Amino acid sequence: MAKPIIAITMGDAAGVGPEIIVKSLSHPEVHDLCCPLVIGDAQRLRSAAEITQVRIEVRSLSDSSLQIARFEPHTIDCVDLHNISADLAWGRLARDAGEAAYRYLEVAARLALQGEVAAICTAPLNKEALHAAGHKFPGHTELLAYLTGTPEVSMMLTTPKLKVLHVTTHIGLIDAIRRIEPGLVERTIARGHDALEKAGISNPRIGVCGINPHAGENGLFGYGEEEEKIVPAITTCRKLGWNVEGPLPADTLFFRAQRGEFDLVIAMYHDQGHGPVKVLGIESGVNITIGLPVVRTSVDHGTAFDIAGTGKADERSLIEAIRQAVQLAPEWKSGSLAYR
Repeated sequence: MAKPIIAITMGDAAGVGPEIIVKSLSHPEVHDLCCPLVIGDAQRLRSAAEITQVRIEVRSLSDSSLQIARFEPHTIDCVDLHNISADLAWGRLARDAGEAAYRYLEVAARLALQGEVAAICTAPLNKEALHAAGHKFPGHTELLAYLTGTPEVSMMLTTPKLKVLHVTTHIGLIDAIRRIEPGLVERTIARGHDALEKAGISNPRIGVCGINPHAGENGLFGYGEEEEKIVPAITTCRKLGWNVEGPLPADTLFFRAQRGEFDLVIAMYHDQGHGPVKVLGIESGVNITIGLPVVRTSVDHGTAFDIAGTGKADERSLIEAIRQAVQLAPEWKSGSLAYR
């Protein structure tokens, strides 16, 4: 049976990305799921293999020679951009690493839009390094929206017990409250509803967080933000027959959701959604960008400069991100370049 080609971007080469990639691709079950294609720097992957003591061959390819990729266990096929110096320090901020991370994602997005890969799975990049290289994006989500010409996307975090979609992400809290408005909330709910239905969840149960403590408690807290910014969106979605409840106090909603009462939580801002997901287990968390014309999943952790280059990084989040990329990838069509 044909398997999807998943483009795995190496992320910031000074972080743990190279290490978790070589560790993940040493697991035979990953090769059973897909044809992994790393977009990065082959020599950096070889260095990571030495550090992690993983016995694996790294093959250097160009993006015009994908037809010679082997996609075999104990082998990494790498579209090698040769843009990292051999003496790049582990665990240190570097402009060159930020520039390289941008280029890896640029190539992956092009391959995905051309239909040569079925999905993109990203290792972490460092926002400061990205900015130092002149690419002023808050993170992968916004950068991929730019590279694919997508005006608006949403960030979904998933664990085995919880799925969270964010109305706003990488902006300050005061700016987030200003940006939240009924149209944005409605579009976010709609993207989540569509994504879950495509994943096979019929009439998903969606719980929507409030902004203030106790969801404002009928005007006791805040200045009526729930009634002004959230309630109109929920009313519109309910008229479509969707199973949407809220605005609800975030503290009780997340408890109810992880207990199985909701298929998806809509969080209003970054920390409201990220905190509960990471408490439940960062090693199993996956970041999915909803609304792109391509499938993108990612680990739910950063570059971990404090342990980069030590071989200690945990690969489980990347393995789960690859697994979810496979599940979300478009169905195989005869002759598709994205499947082998």
